[in-house]
Amino acid sequence: MFTRRDLLRRSAFLSLAPVVPEFLDRTTRAATPDRDGRVLVVLQLDGGNDGINTVVPFGDENYNKHRRELRIPTDKVLKVGEGIGLHPSMRAAADLIESHRLAIVQGVGYPNPDRSHFESMAVWQTAMPGKPDAANLGWLGRALDAAPRGDGPALIHVGDENIPRALFSRRAASTSFADASDLALRLPPPPAESATSTDDLTAFVNRTVATAYATAADLEAAAAKPDGGARYPGSGLAKRFELVARSIKAKSPARVYYLIQGGYDTHSVQAPAQSALLRELADALRAFLDDLAASKLADRVAVLAFSEFGRRPEENGSLGTDHGTAGPVFVAGPSVQSGIVGQAPSLGDLENDDLKWSIDFRSVYATLLDGWLNLPADEILGGRFSRPMILKT
Repeated sequence: MFTRRDLLRRSAFLSLAPVVPEFLDRTTRAATPDRDGRVLVVLQLDGGNDGINTVVPFGDENYNKHRRELRIPTDKVLKVGEGIGLHPSMRAAADLIESHRLAIVQGVGYPNPDRSHFESMAVWQTAMPGKPDAANLGWLGRALDAAPRGDGPALIHVGDENIPRALFSRRAASTSFADASDLALRLPPPPAESATSTDDLTAFVNRTVATAYATAADLEAAAAKPDGGARYPGSGLAKRFELVARSIKAKSPARVYYLIQGGYDTHSVQAPAQSALLRELADALRAFLDDLAASKLADRVAVLAFSEFGRRPEENGSLGTDHGTAGPVFVAGPSVQSGIVGQAPSLGDLENDDLKWSIDFRSVYATLLDGWLNLPADEILGGRFSRPMILKT
């Protein structure tokens, strides 16, 4: 019998092969012919980012009341709207708004929010709150399952973490690597339809490995390409964004890339930690978009940045903040409706001492699925959700 241990052993062995077998390369590329289509890059801000000090509601009279120690002085805030501004470390993000390449979606959340990292991240990654039986598949994995046969868009996770649940699918293979020189294939649990028999499981492994081989070839080809003059910062996040840009320049068939930036669980001494993370985020994002613009590829790409929840309005006694509910979501690229989307949650009208959400996160997903990737959002998400004005019409 072909066991999961055999699957992992075979996958690990094949992922180390130095040359892409011609038949695998030809097979994978034949199944994914569209190398000039639109791309979605998803960035997970892991840990629960404090949205209140990211997109600062300095015009709310209750801000200083809740943030006596952690408040951002009004004269330091980077103003981007009426009574709204960005954290001072996000100068690069403010520049993106000025150049019409960044939308900030306010008050994003979901009904009956869960403040557990594990549970809330599962909600965001599956887009199936309250439906544990469906939670084994990710929203992006289901999106690829809904794509036409033969169009087979690839999913690529760039990082040294396990493949995120958002990418789990029934048919589509997910490839994961930390850098171009060390391609490492990491598989999620075998998808349901692939594990029904030995033959099916073998086909799943072959499909996954073929995708990994083709991706490695793309990145090897892209390594010698100029970066269009863009200068990336030295952070790990920036290096991952640069790797995504190289892959896009090499005409990879991937339609979805997934990255993770950790460190946002700021229960104590939040100010310096969050400042460094937000600067890293903003600088890496601007470098990525500038790089693609110089290569005349930016119009193909949209970036979504989210966190599993925000933080409570009231700071705690450790110069930090605790798990909350709603928060802002960023959508970037030249095709976005730049500026503020939606209303900032009121700091004076709370529910259980926490923010009230106003935009369901699945509405953001729906906008990007059918408005950007041209995939059936209602079918993928299991319901109809509003489409906020995030993308240019």
